[in-house]
Amino acid sequence: MAESFSTLRINPDRMLDSFDQLALIGATGDGGVNRTTFSEAHLAARKWFREQIKDSGFEFRTDGAGNHSAFLSCGIADAPTLIFGSHLDSVPKGGRFDGALGVMAAFEALRTVKENGINLKLNLEAIDFTDEEGTHLSLFGSSALSGHLHPEDFQSPYSGRENFTAGLARAGLTEAGLLQAKRPKETVAGYLELHIEQGKRLERAGIDIGVVSAIVGYGSYRMSYVGRADHAGSTAMEDRLDAGQGVAAFILATRETVMRDFPNCVANVGKIEFAPGASNIVPALADFLLEFRSPDADQLSKLDAALMLLAKQKAEQFGLKLIAEPLGKHMPNLMSTEIQHAFLRSCDSLGLSNTVLASGAIHDAQSLVDVCPIGMIFVPSVDGASHAPREFTKWEDCVNGANVLLQTVLQLAAG
Repeated sequence: MAESFSTLRINPDRMLDSFDQLALIGATGDGGVNRTTFSEAHLAARKWFREQIKDSGFEFRTDGAGNHSAFLSCGIADAPTLIFGSHLDSVPKGGRFDGALGVMAAFEALRTVKENGINLKLNLEAIDFTDEEGTHLSLFGSSALSGHLHPEDFQSPYSGRENFTAGLARAGLTEAGLLQAKRPKETVAGYLELHIEQGKRLERAGIDIGVVSAIVGYGSYRMSYVGRADHAGSTAMEDRLDAGQGVAAFILATRETVMRDFPNCVANVGKIEFAPGASNIVPALADFLLEFRSPDADQLSKLDAALMLLAKQKAEQFGLKLIAEPLGKHMPNLMSTEIQHAFLRSCDSLGLSNTVLASGAIHDAQSLVDVCPIGMIFVPSVDGASHAPREFTKWEDCVNGANVLLQTVLQLAAG
């Protein structure tokens, strides 16, 4: 890398000002934000970002999936584009760093390149992807850009068909437009993402930067135990076909199985609904959502099979019927070795300690794995908190991550 590039740094005060402005949009008053996709707050945040892009002299771009970008033409004629960014949407009552830091760091890196008048071999683009958190469709915007969205995906969104179509209308999007957001592979040189770790590994080890080697694969099911409703006061415990007992036993057995047989994996039941749902009626139905994750493809398949066997065993134990509907399965995705090495060189040049680790959370980067080389870095999360208002990363760590991102962009785009 040219010496003039190696001395460049982002403007930390400017990035902090932008970050703080953004954090006010959808603020919950306890340090967090509530910007679920296509909500009033989310659309306001995107409007704010669009204005920032234009006010900074960049070309504003959007597509049929509503992805928002700041584009800088700084490459040679007809050069492909190096994309970097994250997302501005949040989980319900989430934190202000998740996703938003990645977008603001990407935007600040782009501003630094522009104000220094740097000519590169690639064009640059700082992007805010639509609905990374899966309010409607998991990795919505990045899946659209990579061509992984299909018409059948629109029929059973997580939010329900009615909420999904209403959200599209509020954002000025159409289902037909979503399918037109796919970009030709030859136009995309790579994708980089800065994110908070959402765990304690970096903080515990006192390490500045985590260079991501892989993103975990995951599977999910919508499941039901079907039993029989009975009077909860007059039906003996041994005479019940209690769907609630079935799901409770499954959850506890899942924890034991994963901790014993799959130490690098996780599993979670995130929602349970009982019917009829009264305290004096034995539950005839327990609906629940199961998700499990692993950084290894073979292990993910074995975990899937083990959990399904366990679910059947609990159904038999409690005399229940099991219904299991697969909601999707995604294999683990490896990061580009070249980009990992570029990140590590940037860390070394900046004097930042670093380590290589896998991501236990899913991210937009994995949507682009078959489109272009991908890479991610993590900065420490205080106490590992995320998806909650207490989510926090020290500003020094945010600046470190943004500078690593900037230096890596320059390495890759300079050729």
